[in-house]
Amino acid sequence: MSHRFDPTILREYDIRGTVGVTLHEADAVAVGRSFATCVRAAGGTRVAVGRDGRLSSPMLEAALVNGLAAGGVDVVRIGLGPSPMLYYAEAVMEVDAGIQVTGSHNPADHNGFKMVLGHRSFWADDIRHLARLAETGDWSEGDGNVTEADMLDAYVGRLFAGYGGGAYRIGWDCGSGAAGPAVERLTALLPGEHHLLYTQPDGHFPHHHPDPSEEANLADLQALVAEKSLDFGLAFDGDGDRIGAVDGKGRVLWGDQILGLIAEPLLRELPGATIIADVKASQALFDRITDLGGKPCMWKTGHSAIKTKMVETGAPLAGEMSGHIFFGHDYYGFDDALFAAVKLIRAIHASGRSLTQLHDAMPALVSTPDLRIPVAEDRKLAVVAEVDARLDEQGIAADRTDGLRVMRPDGWWLLRASNTQGALTVRAEAGDEAGLARLLAEVDGHLAASGVTR
Repeated sequence: MSHRFDPTILREYDIRGTVGVTLHEADAVAVGRSFATCVRAAGGTRVAVGRDGRLSSPMLEAALVNGLAAGGVDVVRIGLGPSPMLYYAEAVMEVDAGIQVTGSHNPADHNGFKMVLGHRSFWADDIRHLARLAETGDWSEGDGNVTEADMLDAYVGRLFAGYGGGAYRIGWDCGSGAAGPAVERLTALLPGEHHLLYTQPDGHFPHHHPDPSEEANLADLQALVAEKSLDFGLAFDGDGDRIGAVDGKGRVLWGDQILGLIAEPLLRELPGATIIADVKASQALFDRITDLGGKPCMWKTGHSAIKTKMVETGAPLAGEMSGHIFFGHDYYGFDDALFAAVKLIRAIHASGRSLTQLHDAMPALVSTPDLRIPVAEDRKLAVVAEVDARLDEQGIAADRTDGLRVMRPDGWWLLRASNTQGALTVRAEAGDEAGLARLLAEVDGHLAASGVTR
């Protein structure tokens, strides 16, 4: 018996596809069989399994559990919750690995699997090995036990243990995602006044798409903050590992700005510590970390890549532009948007200023969002290499951590190949709109020379 996955679902950081098109029940069984084989090869015997609130998640979770048990590992089902709750379970329970069934921030008909083995991300070569095991059918055999455990109260208790803020008036938008029940219990413990939106998990996502990295998805939270004159608002993606925020004026704070605020009290506690941010982050963040006495480290985009770099460097804190914030100090090294919310409140309180005042004090910069340019899968890396060669010919330096990040008199621009689709991504940041236009014109010139139009 063997199984071949649609190659498009084998991503760099996880397994993810469109349910009924590229991802099926049989795939979930095969993921379970192959992952069980990997766990047993590493000397493990028990796997925790969680799921998000998508319509397809119960079906995929049941099939996954069947595959794991048939592979001879015992399974502990922790039920519906955010991905960080699964990571927490894997860190504190007597298990050897964990899998979350989740489509994260993707469209409603998408779903997939995020995996952890031995407190480390299971990604890249691990996923390719998992696929090879399925294709050869070289699976372990057995009859694992399946039990259930309720992790929600323990997880929320651990979130609350990180709190050190005052009493604020806060709006919380859970986007009908998996974080809702945990946010309900957390806010019941916190001081202050809390106004909650869309805490009931609903895989139809009837109010808005659950991705706080897109400003359009924050409109309801901005309206709530304005209507109730709240101090600020917090938002979460579909599986609770990305945070978004708006200040008292409804202005968005992006992931790198949130990371910068959380870094300040941490660097007072741990002077000289390394703080990691991905290549998409603002130069203002790296400069701020330096000014606070920390060591900024620019690294590759992607939650698995960041977590791996944290282990390598011993960094206590890391983050991505997309709103993933990772906590290694006094936590477990994974990305947790609810813990980020707690730590952001604590940082605001420690500053003695409001979030609006903190936002006012940030450098006034203009930047693009991620600009995605469709390019054939077999062409995207070649285009980046061609641009790299032209920069070299022109004597222009580039940071090659993840694609090409180029500092220019007006600011900086980034060109990289997407890890998850046939596309290039471009981002640029400048001090004003005219400078941004010059940066984008430079990028467009390089792309045009490779036959690509933005």
